[in-house]
Amino acid sequence: MHYIEILETISWILALLTGICYFYQTVYLAVPFLGKQKAHQSAVYHRYAILIAARNEEAVLPHLLASIAAQDYPADLITTYVVADNCTDRTAELAESCGAKVFVRQNRKEIGKGYALHHLLEQIKASGEYETFDAFLVFDADNLLEPNYITEINKTYSDGYEAFCGYRNTKNFGSSWVSAGYALWYLHDAVHLNQSRMLLGTTCAVSGTGFGFTRELLERCGGWNFFTLTEDIEFNTWCATRGVRIGYCRDAILYDEQPITFRTSWRQRTRWTQGGLQVSFRYAKDLFKGIFIQRKLRIKYASFEAATLGVYGYSIASTSFAFALATIILRHGLAGAGRFLLLTLVTAYVSMFALGLLTTITEWKRIHATTGKKIAALFTFPFFMMSFAPITATALFRKFEWKPIAHTVAIPVSQLVK
Repeated sequence: MHYIEILETISWILALLTGICYFYQTVYLAVPFLGKQKAHQSAVYHRYAILIAARNEEAVLPHLLASIAAQDYPADLITTYVVADNCTDRTAELAESCGAKVFVRQNRKEIGKGYALHHLLEQIKASGEYETFDAFLVFDADNLLEPNYITEINKTYSDGYEAFCGYRNTKNFGSSWVSAGYALWYLHDAVHLNQSRMLLGTTCAVSGTGFGFTRELLERCGGWNFFTLTEDIEFNTWCATRGVRIGYCRDAILYDEQPITFRTSWRQRTRWTQGGLQVSFRYAKDLFKGIFIQRKLRIKYASFEAATLGVYGYSIASTSFAFALATIILRHGLAGAGRFLLLTLVTAYVSMFALGLLTTITEWKRIHATTGKKIAALFTFPFFMMSFAPITATALFRKFEWKPIAHTVAIPVSQLVK
């Protein structure tokens, strides 16, 4: 067999594997239109500890604490804790004045949200209050909660889930094309990924903030020991490979602040890429066992999905693209390669535009921006998504330095809800 034919055969095999890896995401797009969510079981009131890791968040933290205080859930079943992590401003003072229980942490060696949450939970244990809680809810200081957030998330907890997450919306959709790109992606993640997973009975995934877990699950984890650059992805992977089902609640709505500049976004998404690599390699053995050795179909599928969303799935896709490009160069020269690259870019743009359009149509009423900015975001969203490619490529060769992202959108939740 000629070597070009060998390359073509390998290219087709890799393309088939890529299709197998990501076909489920195409299915997920249709599921919300075909399935109907089961009714909740009778809700039982649970006692929650709210965990907030804050670093120089004096501008936005009071608004989150105010939205927690305004919850329609029984106030005596909620206790809010803030860890003021390496702060140089008045975060601790303001949190305490708003009624939160505050612990100050100064540690310049172990930097990151995972370490801050671990410290906060250890302090709660030392205070003797740990065992009074049924579950813990994690929020970022820039978040805002709709008044029924905890009431709704409690329904999902009462359905028997050990971990749970809500609907991640954005409070600054219209600030820039970058913030709009993030917003559309998180809305897609909520309605076309997590909602579909719930309807199909598979496990969902948390995304950084607005999630919770039971005390029993935390004890199974041996405490909060997720310290990679992406502790949320690490938590998801741990749950997937151990058969823990994460539930999703569409009616528990949280608002998050997104980066506005592309430079800040590049830095943040570089961290995500490097954190994803950490998780993929750290859990390689668990993922392999989950896919090929575990007998439970639920763990097999959850492990498979976690692997496709990590370095393994992306490696197959990028290798497939490289082999296809090499084959075309050998068959048709540089001119053919140019046409192939152009077709790839156009296809990617059209696909992402369609994804953004579908998300915008289904979530139109929940997007807090003018009609003009919603429409404009459809045309810039593909560029935001396509920029993941160079970010991923360069992240492999950069040494990451953790830098906090400043949050400045200081508005009350009432301004969004109305």
